[in-house]
Amino acid sequence: MNLILFDDPSIRQDLSPFTFTRPISEMRVGILTITEKWEKHLSTKASFYTAEYLSEKYPGKSTNDNLFVNGAICPNDSLVKIIEKLKEEEAISKNGILIAARTKSTSFDNVKVIAYEGEIILIDQLWKIFQYNGDQIKLDFDLLTHGRKSNEFNDTHTILYGQLGKDIFIEEGAIIKAAVLNAENGPIYIGKNTQVQEGALIRGPFALCEGSHVNMGAKIRGDSTVGPYSKVGGEISNSVIFGFSNKGHDGFLGNSVIGEWCNLGADTNTSNLKNNYENIKIWNYKKEGFKDTGLQFCGLIMGDHSKCGINTMFNTGTVVGIGCNIFGDGFPRTFIPSFSWGGAAGFTTFQLNKMLDTAGKVFERRGRILEAFDKEILQHLFESTAVNRVWEKR
Repeated sequence: MNLILFDDPSIRQDLSPFTFTRPISEMRVGILTITEKWEKHLSTKASFYTAEYLSEKYPGKSTNDNLFVNGAICPNDSLVKIIEKLKEEEAISKNGILIAARTKSTSFDNVKVIAYEGEIILIDQLWKIFQYNGDQIKLDFDLLTHGRKSNEFNDTHTILYGQLGKDIFIEEGAIIKAAVLNAENGPIYIGKNTQVQEGALIRGPFALCEGSHVNMGAKIRGDSTVGPYSKVGGEISNSVIFGFSNKGHDGFLGNSVIGEWCNLGADTNTSNLKNNYENIKIWNYKKEGFKDTGLQFCGLIMGDHSKCGINTMFNTGTVVGIGCNIFGDGFPRTFIPSFSWGGAAGFTTFQLNKMLDTAGKVFERRGRILEAFDKEILQHLFESTAVNRVWEKR
């Protein structure tokens, strides 16, 4: 079967700003992206059925036997077994949400839909990324390490609370020096060619993905993921960094999700709890207003290519779009539209040519090239998100 991960349009809008620049399944929850989870479970490569402006970077491939899977759903063993047994022109759904369909066409109109009785993990709201992250780390840890042996390490000054290979898994090329790794509350995964530097304190569940660093003296409280080629320091709790982003200095990041190609300046702090302990509301692009998360803890949501200066303070439930540059004293507003430049004192527009110039330099620092399709995506988004930059209408 040909695996195609599709975006439900209504869910897709709820997951902006992360879905501005990627299909839903390319979000990271746990150790792996949702795409990588399905590819591991089904032992095949996926293509995508997503927004048209993303299709050059994330193309779809159709055959005479397509397996469409909802890109917002995280797999588990029981769900995978049901999906693998689907016959041609059959589908499964739960509570009106299409989970998967096997069909010759790219339409679901003629498929026979069967109700699925099992549980699903549906990432249909921004806060569910960090809310389910700890459980997804545990599932991904088992998926990635089953039948494999952890690399040994010989640093006598590092303390492990948990069994190497069972609770703590270290991939090839990882360097750990004088750290404390406590896996009593969940597994710790240390990816390929990573570094955990002196004095770092890490509690599981925790994932450090390929090429990333935990800097000296960092405090990682658990349920947290540092995606590939990122650097982190300071204090982090129940947060997800998708990849290629840095929070390299002191400062607190809690109950937050940071996209790719972001940078948090030294001593950036996020509030994740209101002083009156009320539920936190965050900006929702579909509602075009603030939506109740139902949570007491929710920090910062930051889209790709956004950055903030030193000593930046983010209030509870702040949503930052893509391509922003935030700086200055005081708390900026809790919804910062894409391509914003400024802070609490006010915003202007981060003009596209200057933003692309910065993005190109950031890519070069990681040995990558900002491709033509990346620029086209950002051009499209600069135009489509202008409606939120209210100062442009004055």
